Amino acid sequence: MTEAPHRRGATLWRSYGSDLGLRSLASVLPRPGPVWGPYPQRPDTERAPMTRGLRWRMPLAQARQVVHACQLFKANGPVADLELAAASTGAALRREGLQGPALSRALALAAWSAERTLGIVPRPCQLVAAATMLDNRFAEMATGEGKTLAIAIGAAVAALAGMPVHVVTANEYLAQRDARQMQPLFAALGLSACALSAGQEPQQRREAYAQPIVYATAKDLAFDYLRDRLEQKRTTALERAVAGLGAESGTPPLMQGLCMALLDEADSILLDEAEVPLILSRAAPHAARRAFLWQALSIARSMAMDRHFRLATADRRVSLTAAGESWLEQAARDLGGPWRRQRYRQEAITMALAALHLYLRDVHYLVRDAQIELVDEVTGRVAAGRVWSHGLHTLVALKEGVAPPPDTEVAAQTTFQRLFQRYWRLAGLSGTLREAGAELRRVYGGGVVRIPLHQPGRRVEWPQRRFRDTDSLFAAVVGRVRDLQRAGRPVLIGTDDVADAQRLSTLLHTAQIEHQLLDARHDAAEAAIVAQAGRSGTVTVATRMAGRGTDI
Repeated sequence: MTEAPHRRGATLWRSYGSDLGLRSLASVLPRPGPVWGPYPQRPDTERAPMTRGLRWRMPLAQARQVVHACQLFKANGPVADLELAAASTGAALRREGLQGPALSRALALAAWSAERTLGIVPRPCQLVAAATMLDNRFAEMATGEGKTLAIAIGAAVAALAGMPVHVVTANEYLAQRDARQMQPLFAALGLSACALSAGQEPQQRREAYAQPIVYATAKDLAFDYLRDRLEQKRTTALERAVAGLGAESGTPPLMQGLCMALLDEADSILLDEAEVPLILSRAAPHAARRAFLWQALSIARSMAMDRHFRLATADRRVSLTAAGESWLEQAARDLGGPWRRQRYRQEAITMALAALHLYLRDVHYLVRDAQIELVDEVTGRVAAGRVWSHGLHTLVALKEGVAPPPDTEVAAQTTFQRLFQRYWRLAGLSGTLREAGAELRRVYGGGVVRIPLHQPGRRVEWPQRRFRDTDSLFAAVVGRVRDLQRAGRPVLIGTDDVADAQRLSTLLHTAQIEHQLLDARHDAAEAAIVAQAGRSGTVTVATRMAGRGTDI
């Protein structure tokens, strides 16, 4: 079970949250220690206090103060020792919170570090976006306006204030890229950052989470949090406290708690995929279910849709009709064992029907090297090492004629919504947040601030076109691509799944249109494909575009 944070930490939060008209939530700085406990996280019973009204905009005076501080900082000449200045600024932040002159100076210091180490002069809109996130709000910032640097500046300031920061990216490639690119900015301020990657051992992940700034995908954070919860169930509070002091007692947690998260593509994670179940599995103690599942698959193949069962594709759910239940009872009469129990046989059959009709090859999974590989529904990439639970993975493997992995059972589960509601501080960026502002504020407590463009936009949005069927749609796409390629313009085509990407690729080949395909089958070549995608006349077909657009 989870633990509530230290009483004083919760009291601090309530005292600030109850006076939103006068004080900013930015003064609350959760971090591991005697006040917030060794593993800070919001308890289930306490909801995030709401920020001020949905249409709240950062006061013009505050925005000007941030920009003016940067100008004064430059006017006074470069700082000889950025790390020493950062230490002084961090102490001020811990005294005053993320607000007022201390915040303005910290943003100016981070901006100067970016200019000196990266050769990039942060724009006012990026500084205002960083300040917005540090005030527990979500910032709508258009693609191409510099979200990566804005998040890095916000993360640097929060880390200077002593809070462990999790920067959440759309995929592992972006986590690695952003951590590497922004490392000089952080290092100049005396900070360090790292990125989580698949295949790391627990001790490597523990060392990564010990850094002030960690870049990771939402899935990595969720499963590491579930692992920590499992470990908490195995140990007492005293053992965890001793482990937190560095003594040799118990296994220390991977994470330092859920203090602050800054999300890129926040709406995709917090809303679009909010309720996707995230299940941590472990080997089942009994593997005798395989024959039972094989029988279930054989019976399910004999059942007729609409007569014996109905599909709810959106919910990925199967329900048996009355005729189906009666037919199943007759079909299982002579099988014995668990087939005699109505609940067991209905659960097994509905899962087998889902494996046959709702979980599709090249959409939800791939068959590669005689194994079932899951496709991450958020990123469109192969989810290495992940399996479905409750026997579903075995059923899909049997359906495809490949050897199933060892049986598993659910060890722990959560959703993105439940995970990110537990962070004491939560903010993020996206180019499409305004329409979701009311839901973000209701569910997560943070309002949306629209960040103005650095320069007037020149994008032209054409009206939508509707087609009678997918054949007509794909034919129109091929024709449009041919015209754009002849004009020398780079073309990016986004599809929902691997199957559509493969189909479109075949049509482009038939039309003799040279192109690159980026999907879960080609994830190893992603960096090379993306690097070429913006060149004149290059055509790229890609699944799940979150996090790839700016690179291209």
